[in-house]
Amino acid sequence: MTGRESYNAGFFPCGIVIILKIKDREAGFMRFLNELHEGDRINGIYLCKQKQSAVTKNGKPYENIILQDKTGIMDGKIWDPNSLGIDDFDALDYIDVVGDVTSFAGAMQLNIKRVRKAAEDEYDPADYLPVSENSTDDMYSQLRAFIDSVENTYLSALLKKLFVEDEAFVKAFEGHSAAKTVHHGFIGGLMEHTLGVTRLCDYMSKAYPVINRDLLITASLLHDIGKTKELSAFPLNDYTDEGQLLGHIYMGAQMINDLARQIPEFPEVLKNELIHCILSHHGELEYGSPKKPALVEAVASILQIIQMQEWKPSQRFLQQTRAKKNGLDIINCLNPT
Repeated sequence: MTGRESYNAGFFPCGIVIILKIKDREAGFMRFLNELHEGDRINGIYLCKQKQSAVTKNGKPYENIILQDKTGIMDGKIWDPNSLGIDDFDALDYIDVVGDVTSFAGAMQLNIKRVRKAAEDEYDPADYLPVSENSTDDMYSQLRAFIDSVENTYLSALLKKLFVEDEAFVKAFEGHSAAKTVHHGFIGGLMEHTLGVTRLCDYMSKAYPVINRDLLITASLLHDIGKTKELSAFPLNDYTDEGQLLGHIYMGAQMINDLARQIPEFPEVLKNELIHCILSHHGELEYGSPKKPALVEAVASILQIIQMQEWKPSQRFLQQTRAKKNGLDIINCLNPT
């Protein structure tokens, strides 16, 4: 057993497993999953993200485990789940495992020999969940500054109703990822991504006065709010049943429609323009947008999402999509040939 290991497990003749703490765990040392290599023997605490019973081709039961820390995930196998040293635990428990790192089909895999459920004072949850490097408070302050800059009475009221008055939503928004794996897949990722898109939209609105800044900023702040319902909170960060059936674009548009109904005399045209920006923000039908962009603000928001690498448009989209307002061809302005 190496100095990196945090527990030493031994068996007394009576069969009782004795778990002894040693210096590395006491010193706060943790070996993260991205540091592991084939052939390593590990002994440490990880989050059990998933647990599923299965049967081999020979009819022998085993368990599939997905281990997680803030650096990533690793597949694990318990080939003899009824053996001594394999204690009971459930998905989303923090577990202390002993095992060997192997390789299967080009991916790292852990052959688990012993496992037990860890006590709460043995781990720090911050070590197991990916978190934005930016302060949540700082990001929220920047978000509020953009909201306060919106002058349109109705759009301002809608933004404040969601991002200021709805404490449950704010908490969910701050803690959500922007995607499961593609981009910003960490706690705070949704807010970080939203701010990135909004900053670019703010710059574009200043460069092109023909753009309705209030509409563009509002659309950029709201474009991914449906992801608070499409994806579950950490540590799962997986698609909900509702999310799989409806998707974040539709759910976000529905949320905006419901909010607008709560604001007296909210202009129908303005509501439809805002919802259009949400429905079209993936640009092409094959990328999940129910509608193609028909407003200059919709195209402007799409281009900023491209800059943030949320999705990659086809050349056909860049060549054919045109949103003209007062004679301005925004695609040609941004992509001169």
